[in-house]
Amino acid sequence: MKSTTQQYRWRTIDIVIASVIAVAFGVIFWAWNALWVVTESAFAFFPPAQTLIYGVWLMPAVLAGLIIRKPGASLYTETVAALISALLGAKWGATVIPQGLVQGLGAELAFALLAYRSYKLPAALLAGALTGLSAAVFDFFAWNAKTELWDYRIPYALITIVSGTIIAGAGSWALTRALTPTGVLDRFAAGRDRALV
Repeated sequence: MKSTTQQYRWRTIDIVIASVIAVAFGVIFWAWNALWVVTESAFAFFPPAQTLIYGVWLMPAVLAGLIIRKPGASLYTETVAALISALLGAKWGATVIPQGLVQGLGAELAFALLAYRSYKLPAALLAGALTGLSAAVFDFFAWNAKTELWDYRIPYALITIVSGTIIAGAGSWALTRALTPTGVLDRFAAGRDRALV
C-alpha cells in the first residue's frame, strides 16, 4: 500500500498528460472564444443564457482531476489552458489567465472536499458545479460588475453552474469513460477503474 505522500506525488507522466490536456484545451478555448463572439446575437433575447455554452472552458479542470487524481491537477491544467488561450490571442487578453486559475480552484476544491478519493459521476458533477461557481464569481467582478444583479448577474451565475455541471462535469466523466477501454489511460488509476458510475 502506497503512503499518502507517494500516492499524491506527481510522476513525469502526470505532468506530461496534464500539459497535453492543457495545450489541447488551450487551442479549443481559442476556437470557443470565436464561437462565443459569433453566438452573442443568438442570445440577444436573454444575454445570460449564452453561458449555456460556458462549460467547455471549464472542462480541463474536471478532466485532469478525473484522470490524474492528484492535488493540483485541476488547478494546473485549467491555468495552463488559459495561458495557452491568452498566448493564442484571446479576445479578453491576459485576464483569462487569473480567470483560469480561479476556475481551476473550483474543481480543485471539489476533489479536495472528497479527500482526492472519489472520482465517480457525483464527484465529476460536483467538480463541474464548483468550477462553474468559481467562474461565475470571477465574472461577477471582472466582467459583469456594471450589469443588473437580478436581471443579469444572478441568472448568469446559475446558468454557468448548470453548464459547468453538465458540460464540464458529466462531459469530462463521459470522456474519461470513453477513453478507459482504449488503453490510453492504463498508466493512471482512471484507466484501471472500471466502476466510474
